[in-house]
Amino acid sequence: EVQLVESGEGSVQPGGSLRLSCAASRYMYDNGCMGWFRQAPGQEREGVATFDSDGSIKYAEFAKGRFTLSKDDAKATLSLQMHNLQPEDSGMYYCAATSDGLALLSGMIFGYYGQGTQVTVS
Repeated sequence: EVQLVESGEGSVQPGGSLRLSCAASRYMYDNGCMGWFRQAPGQEREGVATFDSDGSIKYAEFAKGRFTLSKDDAKATLSLQMHNLQPEDSGMYYCAATSDGLALLSGMIFGYYGQGTQVTVS
């Protein structure tokens, strides 16, 4: 079953925080590298953070120190806690289950992703 459902959409002022969540089907959660990417209108897809195949967490440079990726194995959920958000962080954020976590950070998705959830910082 292919299921990735994001939640946590929100609008915040610069410096604010948001927490995004992703509910995944068990099969996808257990068999893929789970992560987040984002895309703003007119911009290319941009990897945010991902679990790699060895279980380590990789962050895009812009996310380091501000974003925290976590997961709940019992619930098959993925979360992205974001602090000190800035207008350039605005966009649609997508949860993905891929075969290549590092590729996700480069914006290449070899797998599945959800419908996305909107983040607006202004």
